Amino acid sequence: MPCPLQLNLAWDAAELYNKLLNGANTQKKKENKLWIVLMAYLVANLPPVECLVRKEFLYDMEGKGQGEFTPCVWVSVKSIKGRALYIEALLTEYGALYDKIPLSAFVWKTDHGNLPLDFLEIWDSFSYNITVIEKSTLSGLRCAVYAKDRNLYHGEYMFTIDSCHSEPNELNTTLSETPNEHKSFNVIKLDNGQFAAQPNNRIRWFEQSLIGHDTKIPDFKVSTKYFSVEQNPKWSAGNSDEYFYEIEEDKRGEF
Repeated sequence: MPCPLQLNLAWDAAELYNKLLNGANTQKKKENKLWIVLMAYLVANLPPVECLVRKEFLYDMEGKGQGEFTPCVWVSVKSIKGRALYIEALLTEYGALYDKIPLSAFVWKTDHGNLPLDFLEIWDSFSYNITVIEKSTLSGLRCAVYAKDRNLYHGEYMFTIDSCHSEPNELNTTLSETPNEHKSFNVIKLDNGQFAAQPNNRIRWFEQSLIGHDTKIPDFKVSTKYFSVEQNPKWSAGNSDEYFYEIEEDKRGEF
């Protein structure tokens, strides 16, 4: 969790950023300034998705509310390492906030499907550090989710939740930045009335202009490599103080 010193530094950096971006106009909201600098920790805002929550989840799954629904609006998502994503929702009939609700509790129509939580979201959260983004190229695209039962469930892209280890002064005990383990959560509004959060390798996309009908079946391998452009000791710009420097090749043959 960022300490007060880190928050102060972030605030100063945000002030400078806004001055550069907006000239003398720095009358921005505090939360907008911090959003530029800091990644969300534990909780992140969500688009205000209007849907229904299955009321049995509001009574701790003890039987009450079974088969009943109440309208809600998504407020935030909580990411706890090793647990499913938790949604916080505003229950409009009650004027109440209720959090720690799994994705399987939400539907957008009453005649919904009944895929279990581990079909809708096949991986737990990787980290406490998350970000929420709508990938503009995918905005509103139709897609098909390949589920555990090997069936395709069609739907529409909404937004993506991704994670990392953002604090270098804390021990990294997550796999969020390990290439072959990292997964993002693409949130999909399924035609069956449910919502899913699936990684890239479980979704087929449809786009009228860019993607043809005769798409190939991917046979790719999982990415395991780390890529960097500064690790070759053969090249260096360290001997120059020129602004328009040259990257020099070491020709001594030591490497």
